[in-house]
Amino acid sequence: MNTVDYVKNALVTESCDMGPILERLQNKETVRMLHAVIGLETEVGELQDALKKHIFYGKPLDKVNLAEEIGDQLWYCAILLDVLGTSFEKVMETNIAKLRARYGEKFTEAAALKRDLKTERKILEGGK
Repeated sequence: MNTVDYVKNALVTESCDMGPILERLQNKETVRMLHAVIGLETEVGELQDALKKHIFYGKPLDKVNLAEEIGDQLWYCAILLDVLGTSFEKVMETNIAKLRARYGEKFTEAAALKRDLKTERKILEGGK
């Protein structure tokens, strides 16, 4: 397959029904979530770049900057939590409950490969 044919075939799978897409973007909460997710991606990229430069280029690791980037991520998470109507505390508690169901008291590769997704989903939905 040549590149022209690839692009032609790939584009038929693009979501181009702009009416419904633009309608969904009229929702303030959707736009706030999009802002937060794009921001999180940006901040993760900044952390990744700092670590890359440290490991591969020998640049000193700036832990103050890393902590600042994590703070920026928390800011974007706060927006998401507000839109979702939940809190850091609730998300942290639920996450630990899910991890305990998955791994028990300690991570194992076997447990990571044999997850009980139904139980995990029940926990995530609030039915410990």
